[in-house]
Amino acid sequence: MNLLSDIITYIRRIIKSPSNAQITDSLIIDYINRFWIMDVDARIQLFDLKTTYQFQTIPGITSYNMPLYNIQNETGDPQISYYPVYQGFMMPVFVNGINVPFYTDQQAYWNLWPNYVQFLNPATVGDGTAGPYTINLAQAPAIPGYLDMTGIVYTGNTPVVDPLFTTTVPNNTGAPIIPFTSIYPAVHFTATDQSGNNMSVQDTGIFLSGNTSSQLYGLLVTQNTNIEGYDVAYPFNYQIYGTYSTTANTVNYTTGVATVTFPSAVPSGNPINAECLFFQPGVPRGVLFYNNCITIRPPPDISYNVQLTAYLTPAAFFSTGQSIQFGYMCEYIARGAARKILADTGDTEQFMFYEPLFKEQETLVWKRSQRQFTATRTGTIFSDLQGQSNFNQIGASN
Repeated sequence: MNLLSDIITYIRRIIKSPSNAQITDSLIIDYINRFWIMDVDARIQLFDLKTTYQFQTIPGITSYNMPLYNIQNETGDPQISYYPVYQGFMMPVFVNGINVPFYTDQQAYWNLWPNYVQFLNPATVGDGTAGPYTINLAQAPAIPGYLDMTGIVYTGNTPVVDPLFTTTVPNNTGAPIIPFTSIYPAVHFTATDQSGNNMSVQDTGIFLSGNTSSQLYGLLVTQNTNIEGYDVAYPFNYQIYGTYSTTANTVNYTTGVATVTFPSAVPSGNPINAECLFFQPGVPRGVLFYNNCITIRPPPDISYNVQLTAYLTPAAFFSTGQSIQFGYMCEYIARGAARKILADTGDTEQFMFYEPLFKEQETLVWKRSQRQFTATRTGTIFSDLQGQSNFNQIGASN
């Protein structure tokens, strides 16, 4: 009983609906997936879903989003859109094999790695034109902003890969569609026009490819929604302002030199201010996981391998001939999906009758994981676990 078709048969026995005319296989599969994907990982943490996630850092880039599944679908069935591959991350975390501290609390992390915003007032002054202005951030390298991929970013109908590198981004509707709430800028340039209106240009978390490997370029956007290429179909999104050229809105995070063009002229003598974050790059020594984003400090000076302990999000089932990855959970999955069907159809009598049997299966599945979780003794200052060094040298001879 490790095929999806077997689970469907078992569910039909529980809900007393043997005919496909009463409830279709496709609808039952939908209930199975809703229980398997949405409920199981929230109800119990399974040892079989524990794994390792690793990635290579990019020099200068400090924020990396949790990976997302591609859209899953089968002919004739609805799509299952993007959702995180992993439920979450935990210790231990290794950078090139070195164990580093891991945080999920922002306050504790930023107390150790504070983001002191450098306010350059003024960075330069207006000359009566919109630009371009060449602005030196005075220090370098600067920390780049990032895109929050939980608000999926598209180029046309194609989702982008995190982090996003591009050669050019034209002023038209083919530019990446960036949800307003998805941009977390780290470099800001502000000025006022002749009417006293505030103008702001900031980085986007989109980087330029095709440059020297030792330098990191980023694209800037303006908050003025009337710029050329504004897409009225997405009124709360930014559009990229400019292309990569000598007159583009770009910032070189490595050297700290930015080329900025405002949507309106900056009167002569009016200040143009800059705000940014600086941090000396090196070997990452701390990792924060928050808002589905992995943040590392200090910024990597070269590429490093980062490994985190992770819990997988179960993948969806589609084909009735598909095998269940963990056969011992088949009855648990069947009873869980049947439980949701009985709840939706209002069959409270059957629901209450089968609830103890569902709980029994959940306990059995959980006990299997508990045997693995408790197989390793909890370390103390008086114990020296296998494979670890006694750094305190307790009991060591002189």
